[in-house]
Amino acid sequence: MPPIVEIAALYKSFGETQVLRGGDLNVNQGEVIAIIGKSGSGKSTLLRCINGLERFDSGAILVNNKQIDHDSAAAMRELRQQVGMIFQSFNLFPHLTVGRNIMLAPKLVKKRTTEQGEEQARTLLSRVGLEEKYDAMPDRLSGGQQQRVAIARALAMEPAVLLCDEITSALDPELVGEVLRVVESLAKDGMTLMMVTHEIGFARKVADRMIFMHQGKVHEMGPPDELFANPRTPELRQFLSSLHN
Repeated sequence: MPPIVEIAALYKSFGETQVLRGGDLNVNQGEVIAIIGKSGSGKSTLLRCINGLERFDSGAILVNNKQIDHDSAAAMRELRQQVGMIFQSFNLFPHLTVGRNIMLAPKLVKKRTTEQGEEQARTLLSRVGLEEKYDAMPDRLSGGQQQRVAIARALAMEPAVLLCDEITSALDPELVGEVLRVVESLAKDGMTLMMVTHEIGFARKVADRMIFMHQGKVHEMGPPDELFANPRTPELRQFLSSLHN
């Protein structure tokens, strides 16, 4: 099967600052990719290019064999159905109940009926361990619960790929585990995941491949144990040693 995500020679600048410098990466269906690297290495920008939030300057991204084309509204609509994204901040609609947050996009985009949407929302809330919160308002939930609702909302669109951008960084330490357990269950269920994370121990446990980004490029990649045991470049060695200090 062809890769579900193909990235070739990707360049992206913000003004004078070049953030992505020719990155190449292929991701296979069902693969869990953890992306690590220092702040400013281009990790989050890479994810935002994959889901169409950022226009890249040159290069190509294909999702499910379809090229990202910002000039085609139809292509972008299709992309948004293929790629789900979960952010650091939970971005739930504060005026909608948990259930309605999850139902909104499928109703608008996939024309689901209210009954179908409610059934799916309850199923997904059960999957993230929050079935009793269907009628709750977001401000009555803890940060970890809000992030789990955000995961359920992303899953409601049945994406081919789920992007996770530092999804535990805004959480209190005691709430991180409940979110990571949900992500681990998705990985076990065969979801294609690309996650930018500082949770290195978690990444080593669930990732099939780890990507180390440095100065806007994929600098090293491989199975986690291999990358940690035998870093090939001084940049990765330095990054790994900084984690233990």
